[in-house]
Amino acid sequence: MRRDWQLRLIQPLAVAGLLIAYYLLLFHNGVLIAACTGSGWDDCGAVSGPSAPYAAVGPVPVALIGWVGYAILFLLTWLKDWQPLRERYLPELVAGTAVLGFVFTLGLTALEAFVIHAFCRYCLLSAALITVIFVLSLSYLRHFEE
Repeated sequence: MRRDWQLRLIQPLAVAGLLIAYYLLLFHNGVLIAACTGSGWDDCGAVSGPSAPYAAVGPVPVALIGWVGYAILFLLTWLKDWQPLRERYLPELVAGTAVLGFVFTLGLTALEAFVIHAFCRYCLLSAALITVIFVLSLSYLRHFEE
């Protein structure tokens, strides 16, 4: 088995994350309407809509932060094939980026659960993606050190 199989799984997961984050960014900016309507626990508008109080960190939409994080993860895994000199630090870079994304997502999910009292299904899907990426990145880091 290839030594970097985890990176080969992180790549398509990062692309899926890019697409979800882009959709949420368009929704936050009011360009698209949400595919989910407010119905109890599932309310995309309350979580990531244009008027949602926790949908931005200052002037920066949370979806844009997520998009940038997924882009960095994709580029780190993709550029491995083009810049072998960085391969020495790649496991730490991928794991560090994934840890930051995972911790940020934990905070956002806690806000959804305990402050907003509603969830966005696309945010939860993104949280699942970053969790899998986080686990894969730690596995890659562990196997690289062996």
